[in-house]
Amino acid sequence: MEADPAWLAQQIREPTARGIATDLIDLIRQGTLRPGTRLPTVRSLASKLGVSPGTVADAWSELRKHRMISTDRRRGTTVLGPPGVPHPARYERIGNFGSRLAVDLAIAAPDPALLPPLGAALAAASSTEGLNAYIRETITPRLRAAVEPTWPFSPQGWLALGGGYEGVQLLCQTTALPGDRIAIEEPTGARLLDILEVIGVKVIPVACDEHGPVPASLAQSLRASPVAFVYQPRGHSPCGHAVSEDRSAELAQLLAPTATLVVEDDGIGELSVAPMISLGTRLPDQTVLVRSYSKSHGPDLRLAIIGGAAEAVERVRVLRSFGTGWTSRILQDTLAHLLSDPGAQAVVEDARTAYAQRRAKLAAELSDRGVPVGGRDGLVLWVPVHDESEALVTLAAHGVAAAPGSRYRVRQGPPHIRIAIAQLTEDPAELAQIADVIALAAHRPAG
Repeated sequence: MEADPAWLAQQIREPTARGIATDLIDLIRQGTLRPGTRLPTVRSLASKLGVSPGTVADAWSELRKHRMISTDRRRGTTVLGPPGVPHPARYERIGNFGSRLAVDLAIAAPDPALLPPLGAALAAASSTEGLNAYIRETITPRLRAAVEPTWPFSPQGWLALGGGYEGVQLLCQTTALPGDRIAIEEPTGARLLDILEVIGVKVIPVACDEHGPVPASLAQSLRASPVAFVYQPRGHSPCGHAVSEDRSAELAQLLAPTATLVVEDDGIGELSVAPMISLGTRLPDQTVLVRSYSKSHGPDLRLAIIGGAAEAVERVRVLRSFGTGWTSRILQDTLAHLLSDPGAQAVVEDARTAYAQRRAKLAAELSDRGVPVGGRDGLVLWVPVHDESEALVTLAAHGVAAAPGSRYRVRQGPPHIRIAIAQLTEDPAELAQIADVIALAAHRPAG
């Protein structure tokens, strides 16, 4: 069934991109436009409405974002159905084999054996004075006192949140409007790409090398006037690079004349072996650092802290006031205890060393087998392969799960897979077997 352009034009009350999208959403919700209905071409509907094809194309883009229509070359544009809840497609597809395969190297989750125990910290936090007072505290005094000495610059505002990606999401959401541009590293975190897709911004990729974002590529992206630049200063996932002092100075020089908000995603925080080189030391008025404590101190603490430019942090605080309002003071002071306790500090230091050794050992084993991997920091390895799909199938056939590299890219690039190292075996023989399988998957098949 195909919708007549003249009839459809009569159903549209406001011939703007938003008006067209709104009226089509109503028609699809009401069942007037049923799943499978073929929509008119962009040009034919634009002609009937007396608008430019770009206006209709923008409306179609909005409907595609909500997964209400689909476009392909042969069938044209067809109705899929009413809007549903957006899904983080890239993130949800990572680790699909994990529950079925013997060795799960897809999810970069911390090793539970390397996390500090929570018992004493929770007990100490539960005796904090003033608990259950209906006060919307941005950060507890104990937690601020614990983190402030470790912050690389003096923040104008503080806020405790429910995890690092919540911090990144809310900063982007409160900075950008649909259609705005945000510059990000290429490749970058799969969840970040999902977040930006849902927000409805245009992504401007910035190329990276072993020292972080490449200045020439950032300079080119800044010509598009992005409202924000999101990057990982250390422990980069998936590539494992860390930004050097010289590179940070070059990036700051490019960003200083702009109004671009700098969002620094410090995803592994205290587990990083690289020093924290922050643009906030040079650009405190336009930088916010997001530091997660999930991998270092426990995913179920659900805690991250943002600190930096006052206006950006305040926007996030205001948006949260519509929902949760504040982060549990019990959890905040539990983290404060862990950050201040010598025993917990020693556990985190041991974990940092153990992860670095696991990463280095697997990298060395792969190098011996002719599979070079770059990077010097983080909980993953970015492994070049001949063919991504073949590599994943080969790994799965040997009981190993990995993450496809394409999930971390905006543009098509050389094929890679991402290997998580946090829960790798300590047994040399087992590690050698895993390296054999990864090398087999990475190399071009014989013949």
